[in-house]
Amino acid sequence: MTKARHSASARHTRPAAPLAASLAAVAMAAFATMGASPSMAADSTADAIAQYRQMLADGNPAELIEMRGEELWKTPRGPNNVALTQCDLGLGAGVVKGAYAQLPRYFPDVHRVQDAESRIVECMVTLQGFKREDVIKQPFSKEGQDPTDLESLTAYVAGLSRGETIRVPQSHKEEKDAYARGQKLFYYRAGPYDFSCASCHGADDKRIRLQDLPNLTKPAAARQAFATWPGYRVSQGALRTIQWRMYDCFRQQRMPELNYGSQASIDLITFLGVMANGGKMDAPGLKR
Repeated sequence: MTKARHSASARHTRPAAPLAASLAAVAMAAFATMGASPSMAADSTADAIAQYRQMLADGNPAELIEMRGEELWKTPRGPNNVALTQCDLGLGAGVVKGAYAQLPRYFPDVHRVQDAESRIVECMVTLQGFKREDVIKQPFSKEGQDPTDLESLTAYVAGLSRGETIRVPQSHKEEKDAYARGQKLFYYRAGPYDFSCASCHGADDKRIRLQDLPNLTKPAAARQAFATWPGYRVSQGALRTIQWRMYDCFRQQRMPELNYGSQASIDLITFLGVMANGGKMDAPGLKR
């Protein structure tokens, strides 16, 4: 276990105290507003959640995961014993800074659109010699576990786009097609509950329990959401990527399991990324 990995593991246990205190503050705020009108209670709860996030923002554990990702990126590994330093993320071989803010995009070497995570997998396979099925066998860590290699690498790549303007391209036909398919998927209703992504994220003022749901059909909300993925989810003690976000949304809709790096997942991310164009990346973010 590397030093960075050990530090990340140890840090996972540290947010417990501030998290408990913050959740208590949220609970007290909610209790205090029980006698108020629904609109007043909703506003007060939202304010308490915002305060909770602000309390934790100065010590985002994702920073440690970024460090581990940087080490993995620069260390020779795999059957070919090479580093990922020549991985082409769309801005040229070896250029990482700013690349995440311009993904997903079309890559001529694979003749398809890829997001950041599927592109990292591509580089691990073609440059380092890993088998694809081994790389994506467990892309997501479980609650409280150390981050996976893919989560760490994604955090590192995303961190080097912090402050960059989101510019998901739409110049190639494949990019336009990915956006169109993603838009259809966003509104497609299916599953036992007849849900779509838009069921939760297609209108204003929707909420699940204490969580406000952004209306991702509006650019401002899409920018805020897209800009902060990947993000460290305090309630799970884990860094979550946007591929995980798509996967978990499908799970909550009781839809068939969404495969990691599948065309459907990339199409949805393309749609959301284009909707977010013009925003500023601020990932890895901090989630509830």
